[in-house]
Amino acid sequence: MTKALYILAELNDRDLEWLVTAGRQRSVSAGTELIREGERTDALYILLKGKLEVSVAALEGQQIALLSKGDIVGEMSFIDARPPAATVKALEDCLVWTIPRSQLIAKLMQDVSFSSHFYHAMAMELSDRMRGLIPQLGYAKYQQLTLESSSEEDLNPELKGQLDLLKARFDYLLRRLMDK
Repeated sequence: MTKALYILAELNDRDLEWLVTAGRQRSVSAGTELIREGERTDALYILLKGKLEVSVAALEGQQIALLSKGDIVGEMSFIDARPPAATVKALEDCLVWTIPRSQLIAKLMQDVSFSSHFYHAMAMELSDRMRGLIPQLGYAKYQQLTLESSSEEDLNPELKGQLDLLKARFDYLLRRLMDK
């Protein structure tokens, strides 16, 4: 859920309302690949329910991350427009909020405030992820990596003071998305 907290800390209520109206729910059956390494994706996803695993071919398909409720998927490919560097597969039946790439790009081009908030949230989330990865860089090629969602203790200090509010906003957003 920590990825969602970065977005909730940055986006205002109007921005979140746009995400609710621009996206749609999508069911993903267990075993289904939501994103395939090397194949372009046309959406950004927020995991609403279930578990997704992230794996890479370079590690013979080994799981490198486990994603859960609130995690964002496809953000790297959205930011740099390159094909995904990993495969994301449903470990169980999942529900995701899908925001079409074309709609999100149009919104970012038209709304400077939204764009600033969105990209700052993405930068904070990616920075957090890199901080978690750096200690692992010296490990052997095939050692299990643990790039799971950060715990609350690992959060950016700027978010810690807002944690209760952000969790309440996340619960509210989740209810809105699930009702759509």
